[in-house]
Amino acid sequence: SFFQIVRISFQDQSGSLVNQSALVDKQKEVVTYYVTSQTNHTTAVLFDLQNGLLCYKPDNQDTCFLRKMESADLENVQTILNMSKHKVNQFWLQGNQTRYHTEFLGVLGRNQVEPLTVGKPLQTLCDRIPIFWVRKAQGPGKQRLIYFCIDICFPNNICVSVCFYYLPD
Repeated sequence: SFFQIVRISFQDQSGSLVNQSALVDKQKEVVTYYVTSQTNHTTAVLFDLQNGLLCYKPDNQDTCFLRKMESADLENVQTILNMSKHKVNQFWLQGNQTRYHTEFLGVLGRNQVEPLTVGKPLQTLCDRIPIFWVRKAQGPGKQRLIYFCIDICFPNNICVSVCFYYLPD
């Protein structure tokens, strides 16, 4: 079969055990991460390598957030693809070797994405809900509200905390 699940376990900065799983579709070059927060909300993060897109779908809201992949995203997700090639199903991150980054993404609230332009994997994930572009920013200014953050950890010992906020229109 073309699908494989890779589980990634680690202790977060507060010492709690976190489990994430990545569903790898080798044929379509799609990796979908499932990240469950402390409050039991699961966010799907879809890496579509063929189209060079990265999409976030938090389960507690009916919205998808989209951005173009950068080289760092490709490197990180490549480590999952390599693990699935070697049939590794379980991976433990060593806390003392893990590098943490924070990314701030501003939601471009006016620019709704036309679903037909984003390819099948994203259309399936974001079925009948609005998709908005996000763009990397330096971090929210004082007047802007951080909406939520998700932590995504990769087998190359890199964890990225992605924080979303709305840009004023």
